[in-house]
Amino acid sequence: MSSDLEIDVMRESAASVVTILKSLANTDRLLILCHLAQEELNVSQIEEKTQINQPTLSQQLMMLRKSDVVSTRRDGKQIYYSIKDQKLMVFQWLPQKFNSVKYSLHGNGCKTIMSLNLGLIYLLL
Repeated sequence: MSSDLEIDVMRESAASVVTILKSLANTDRLLILCHLAQEELNVSQIEEKTQINQPTLSQQLMMLRKSDVVSTRRDGKQIYYSIKDQKLMVFQWLPQKFNSVKYSLHGNGCKTIMSLNLGLIYLLL
């Protein structure tokens, strides 16, 4: 039988995982995180690599900051983004956890076709 303390710890841990999973629950945010897992990037670099237009990119970066998944640093006029916490470096494996990631340009946007290996969920737990 679990003690109240164990349940509290489990709830806190579950809440942390839910926050991470919510950040993954959007194609644009997932694509951003895949690139940030490779290296720290500024906003212009993220826009170039992901083909996400500026208003949408700003909105998704704000969501990632609010969910405490990414951190920022300013260098002059540039704002750089990176994965925030070492425990979140599970995102380093994101590109490898997709069986395939294909991009095809359609107008201004970028359509991403991803096949997720469910092993990622186990890594988060």
